[in-house]
Amino acid sequence: MRILKLKREENFLPDLDRLRTLVNEKTKVICINNPNNPTGALMPEETLRGIVGIARRVGAYVICDEVYRFLTQEEGYPESIADLYEKGIAVGSMSKVFSLAGLRLGWIATRSREAMREILLHRDYDTISCGMIDEALATVALEAKEAIIARNRAIVRENLTILDEWIAKEPRFSYVKPQCGTTALLYCDVDMPSEEFCARLLAETGAFLTPGSCFDEEHCFRIGYACSKEELKEGLAKLSEFVKGLA
Repeated sequence: MRILKLKREENFLPDLDRLRTLVNEKTKVICINNPNNPTGALMPEETLRGIVGIARRVGAYVICDEVYRFLTQEEGYPESIADLYEKGIAVGSMSKVFSLAGLRLGWIATRSREAMREILLHRDYDTISCGMIDEALATVALEAKEAIIARNRAIVRENLTILDEWIAKEPRFSYVKPQCGTTALLYCDVDMPSEEFCARLLAETGAFLTPGSCFDEEHCFRIGYACSKEELKEGLAKLSEFVKGLA
């Protein structure tokens, strides 16, 4: 397995030249997620098509986690890898866009009959079927897809504005502003391991962030902003006070 590390200075978008050096005739699958978690970076169609070209050259599949796909900050949605590539495999879920994580229900879409045959064999082996109640509730949500997406997009757009305004007032924090999704990666100039920072923040204030060490990155933390605006403002205020106390 080879990993292409996304860089902050490149807005957490993949460098296709570096990707080409990692792909060879032995490559079977290229795995990506778009939008990206935790950064909220969104690959433009040009980049996705570039990845498809690299994969097609060696006959590799492209698996794309698209669970945040519809929660964009701008109008419109990114193209699905299943639409762009005959060997593209798109993964979706009710958990993020529809706020129905408790259903534990998702889907896989691909035009590759060979891949789908293998996927169905594994599904029959380890899942067999989902709960009927879960499927019934998911059907209701999908029938109201446009209304639910519009509601949830409004929430994340307003909350990202709140987060962006907070960042502008906090000299010790910075980030690459998300383009999609519900999470951001906040950088802080505090000289403390991210896991220790988050553990102390939780113990002393009750506010919770995910340590950057979970993503092999230090001096940063993942924040989720798909909550109520009141909760977000309260959490950011606690974070501000906590960092001031470390000075």
